[in-house]
Amino acid sequence: MARTSRSVVIIGGGISGLSTAYALLDQAAAADVALSCTILDAAPVWGGKIVTHRVGRLVMEAGPDSFLSQKPWGMDLCRRLGIADELINTNPVEKKASVLRGGQLHELPEGLVTFTPTQLGPFFRSGLLSWIDLARMGCDLLIPPRRSTEDESLAAFFRRRFGRHACERVMEPLMAGIYAGDAEQMSLRATFPRFYELEQTHGSVIRGMMAARRARAQKPSDGRPRHTMFVTLKNGLADLVAGLTARIRETGGVLKSGVQAEALRVRSHQAGRWMYDVICTDGTPLSAEALVLATPAYVSADLVRPLSPLAAGLMETIPYASTATISLIYPAAAVGTRLQGFGFVVPRVEGRDLIAATWTSIKWPHRAPPEEVSVRCYLGGVGREAILQQDDEGLVRCVREELASIVGLQATPHYVEVNRWHRAMPQYTLGHLDRLRQLEAALSRFGGLTVTGAGYRGVGLPDCIRDGAEAAAQTVRYLQTTSHREAES
Repeated sequence: MARTSRSVVIIGGGISGLSTAYALLDQAAAADVALSCTILDAAPVWGGKIVTHRVGRLVMEAGPDSFLSQKPWGMDLCRRLGIADELINTNPVEKKASVLRGGQLHELPEGLVTFTPTQLGPFFRSGLLSWIDLARMGCDLLIPPRRSTEDESLAAFFRRRFGRHACERVMEPLMAGIYAGDAEQMSLRATFPRFYELEQTHGSVIRGMMAARRARAQKPSDGRPRHTMFVTLKNGLADLVAGLTARIRETGGVLKSGVQAEALRVRSHQAGRWMYDVICTDGTPLSAEALVLATPAYVSADLVRPLSPLAAGLMETIPYASTATISLIYPAAAVGTRLQGFGFVVPRVEGRDLIAATWTSIKWPHRAPPEEVSVRCYLGGVGREAILQQDDEGLVRCVREELASIVGLQATPHYVEVNRWHRAMPQYTLGHLDRLRQLEAALSRFGGLTVTGAGYRGVGLPDCIRDGAEAAAQTVRYLQTTSHREAES
């Protein structure tokens, strides 16, 4: 007897939607589930915020420029797509990063963003904090863990464990900067659960880091090449998108770009089984037994509102921040030795418009020819979005003034690119995990409906890849269950 082909529609063609489609087709084949899968995206190109611009020998990222190698899902996907040989590490020589304090840059040790214990020695010698502040940080070893079940903000946690100055000058720009968020509003458990787990398990963050270092030292090597904390692809992250879309097509997936899902309807002919009708802008009728929404939470909210106003309301409580990246290309001779290391971050207490700057061509090989220097600056974020009301010329003028003030870079760039990201960075505010549980409960009655994306369980590329794979696994399990029910009836 021929197998009945199951139908799935995925709305959203960013890294989450594409990862879901890739994993879904792979897992369905492994489970011997016949499947037709259609992926829609309103944009004319795939990849969402992954946008690589190549101009001559320049490689510029408009959105994310790298991902954490310590989270395995991004590395694993590159290996499965056959592009692992294109992975490159950050510059092994110019490794330092800095933080701005009182108009001066102070060096930070590599690895502090993930609080690697072996990197704390240089931090103590940086001069960024006073000895009193450092002693206060050491009190983390003595402060008992907080056993309350209530959510705690990122800022409250670091103030409690390490003191106010360490929180404002170090933790806030590094941790909150990843989300372009406000540490006073961000949920610790939703954004950096590792710190919460270290405190709960070891009674101290520092003690937990020391235990983690010992465990790493004892772990045998797996024989794979060693990678730096952040990695990227030699010719840009768009190659990851190209690899995904090619593999999806090869395995039977249908990719429809420039097609927006305007509305969603649901119907049921059997208890616990649904059909999802997607109304598209191109007039194509699409019906599926399973549906994955991989769009921003506020977009998904509009689609699910007819199904569950409660779920839509919960999605709308996830705020999104707007940002902009400005890439500037300078003649290397005009820059000289002014730029050291990988760049710098700017604490909120400095009161500047600039969030951070990356010396892209120093941090990453192959991003610019030797005679040019590539710089990328970041603006916007929670509480700093007013600057984005300026036109592109105003944004460029702003970052040039900031670079002149901070590192003395007075040269005129010969190429400039401004990329704006409206409502692009989800914010995991206090209570985020509780709202996720409520959202899952609100959608649970609609079998085969799954949501995924940066708005829920992690904003980084590896997190989105992992969550997409889990959405795929959930969908395959649902389709297998319905198949078994049909066979028994």
